Amino acid sequence: MSRTLVTGSAGRLGRSVVSALAAAGHEVIGVDSMPGTPADAADSLPADLTDLGEAYEVIARFRPDAVVHLAAIATPFSRSDQVIFQTNTRLAFNVCDASVALGVGKVVVASSPTVVGYGSPGGWTPSYLPLDEDHPSQPWNAYNLSKHVAEETMRSFARTAATKLAAVRPCFVIAPEEWEGAPTQSGHTVTERLDRPEIAGVSLFNYIDARDAADLFITLLDRLPDLPNGETFFAGAADALAREPLAELLPQVMPSTAGLAAGLTGTAPAFSSAKAERMLGWQAKRSWRTELA
Repeated sequence: MSRTLVTGSAGRLGRSVVSALAAAGHEVIGVDSMPGTPADAADSLPADLTDLGEAYEVIARFRPDAVVHLAAIATPFSRSDQVIFQTNTRLAFNVCDASVALGVGKVVVASSPTVVGYGSPGGWTPSYLPLDEDHPSQPWNAYNLSKHVAEETMRSFARTAATKLAAVRPCFVIAPEEWEGAPTQSGHTVTERLDRPEIAGVSLFNYIDARDAADLFITLLDRLPDLPNGETFFAGAADALAREPLAELLPQVMPSTAGLAAGLTGTAPAFSSAKAERMLGWQAKRSWRTELA
C-alpha cells in the first residue's frame, strides 16, 4: 500500500482524488486548511502550507511515498492579485521543496489550462487548435501566472532531484454534485454553461469530470517512475461542453479562432489529451451527455 498525501483534499477536485486513491488501495492523508476532506482518507490535517516550516513538518510527520499537490486559490480574480500569486506560488514551491528534501518519491502538481492565455482582454489568438502541451504559454493575470510559475517550479526541481515530478492541467473541473444542479466554480450551473455559450466560450468550452481527473492522477502516479522527469499533461473530456460543433460555435464567441477551429468537427474539444493517452494510456470516460441530470 502506498501512502499518498493530497493537499487541497477538501476542494472540488481534491475530494474526488482522495476517494479514488483510497478506492485504489492507497493510504490517503488529506491536508487542507478548510474542513471537508472525505472520510475515505486514513488521516487528515489542517495546515497552512504557505508556511515553509509547516510544509516541512507535514511531510516529515506523515512521510508519504507520493504527494498530489492540489491546494491553491482556484478561481481567478476571487482575491487580490497579490494574494493569489503569492499564495499559489508559495504553495507550489514549499510542497516541492519539502517533498524533495525529505525524500518523497513522487510529486504531481496541479496546474491549469489557463496558462495558454485565453480570455486576455488584450485579445488572444491560439497558435493552432486543438491545443496541446506544446502550445506557448501566455499568462496575463495573477492566477494563470501563478500556475505557470508552479509548473516552472516543478520543472526546476525535476532537473536535479531524485524525486519524480510532473504537472497536470485539469480542464474546468465539474464535481459529481454539479451534474445534479449545484453551482460550478464559475457560479453557473452546467446547464447554464451549455445554454449560454458566452459563458463557457471564454475557456473554449473545456471541462472534465472530477472523477476522470482523479483517474488521471492515479494513473500518472503509477507510471511516473518510467516517465522523463518534469512532464506536463492536459486532462480534459473527450468532447466539448457545447451543444454545437466547435467548428461553428467557437468563432462566434471568439472571432480570433476563425479558420483555426475548422477541424473541430462533431463533438471534438479544443484541448487535446492525446499526450496522456499516448504516454499513460488514459482517456476520460465521462461526458456531459451521460452525466447531466
